[in-house]
Amino acid sequence: MQRVVSLWSLLVLGSACMVQAVPVILEPLVLTQENFDLARFMGKWFEVAVVSTCPHYMQRKRGNPVIVALELQHVASDGNFTMTATSFRNGSCKKTSTDYSLTNTPGRFFHHVARFAADVDSFVVHSNYDEYAMLLLLSIEKPSGNKTTSFKLYSRSMSVRPTVLDDFKTLVRQHGVSDEAIIMNQNKGVCVPGEQVTEPVTAQPQIFLPKRWKRNTVPPVVPAQEEDAGNV
Repeated sequence: MQRVVSLWSLLVLGSACMVQAVPVILEPLVLTQENFDLARFMGKWFEVAVVSTCPHYMQRKRGNPVIVALELQHVASDGNFTMTATSFRNGSCKKTSTDYSLTNTPGRFFHHVARFAADVDSFVVHSNYDEYAMLLLLSIEKPSGNKTTSFKLYSRSMSVRPTVLDDFKTLVRQHGVSDEAIIMNQNKGVCVPGEQVTEPVTAQPQIFLPKRWKRNTVPPVVPAQEEDAGNV
């Protein structure tokens, strides 16, 4: 796998997502996929693993570690491409679309997250296009200057080979992030936008209600122990 220059020195001014830092211009020294081919990178992917220095993001992902289906589309004449993401959330299948602007560096993209007033640089660090892609994302919130580093592992299927996962862990460690924090997303099946999903229900104690007896029929006598047990 292609060597990646460590970015940790760029993040020492403050803890990502939580502590305010002195605003700086992010000019990361990241080596993207050699001879990056945008056309081959387009198409369908699945987000199978993630890790981030942002505690809030990690908390949300741990609460819903589900595989996200991604569809990347690019028109040759445009300077951007669209990523459509679908995943199970809050009992239904949600779909969102994000426009990514191309940059002068092949394999590096940019988008803005209005909700958090954050600028995000995404780098395709390594990919064989047909099987997997490893991405590094750097975001900076304005005007606080808070910075976050995230890593995502994409796969053309809902699983990856152990050797690919090992390479992803190596990439994460090279940037000072613990690979033990990596969240492996779970396969919860095909996601259809707008479809209601039945969430797993925790088993509750069974309550037996009295039977409705026919008129003029005397119910049998139930021992006290059995009667109490049925009402637990």
